[in-house]
Amino acid sequence: MMTNLFSIFDPASPNSLSANWCSSLLFVLLMPGAQWVASTRYSGLFKQLSDYLFSEFRPIVKKASFVLLISVSLLLLIMFNNVAGLLPYIFTATAHLSFSLCFGLAAWSGLMLYGWSFNTQALLVHLIPQGTPAALMPFMVVIESISNIIRPGTLAVRLSANMIAGHLLLSLLSSSFSFSPLMAVPILAIAELALISLECAVAFIQSYVFSVLLTLYMAEFSD
Repeated sequence: MMTNLFSIFDPASPNSLSANWCSSLLFVLLMPGAQWVASTRYSGLFKQLSDYLFSEFRPIVKKASFVLLISVSLLLLIMFNNVAGLLPYIFTATAHLSFSLCFGLAAWSGLMLYGWSFNTQALLVHLIPQGTPAALMPFMVVIESISNIIRPGTLAVRLSANMIAGHLLLSLLSSSFSFSPLMAVPILAIAELALISLECAVAFIQSYVFSVLLTLYMAEFSD
């Protein structure tokens, strides 16, 4: 029984064991492990997807191309969790800030340590955009510093809010079937299918947006 509208996002596991969080790691079992032994159709599709993602992200990062491994890995992880959350009885981990904020904080902390340790000049240059008048430089430093600090929060909130909004709409629309007249059921069914299609697109788009923004931040710290 739901105590409130957001109870659908609570992991329902007995004895305080949140086993539903394990669904976020199911992609490890579905990874094409056989690609190291023999080539299969599944591993071939996965390799094509990986090559395409690397080709899309490579122009963003010109120097430290090794960060593409992080971007592509996070994209695949978030995409899998977003899509899996649309299936029945699978816990939607990406709808929780505790899940998405881990990626944002970990990536931001690593970038800050790397930037201040090996590329301090680039970080200081980004605090003052080119062409800024001398009178506005102190204000721009404060604004850019605040912008850098809130980046992990904005990444996490953007991902979680978009996933929560879609799932709430699906839940509300599904619960209205039992209270609607028979004539309205076909309309609700069409709306439900349209919303599910939209959520499938959002699942891919949000994982791509999260990874692209993270890659842009990496490029800023490494260039």
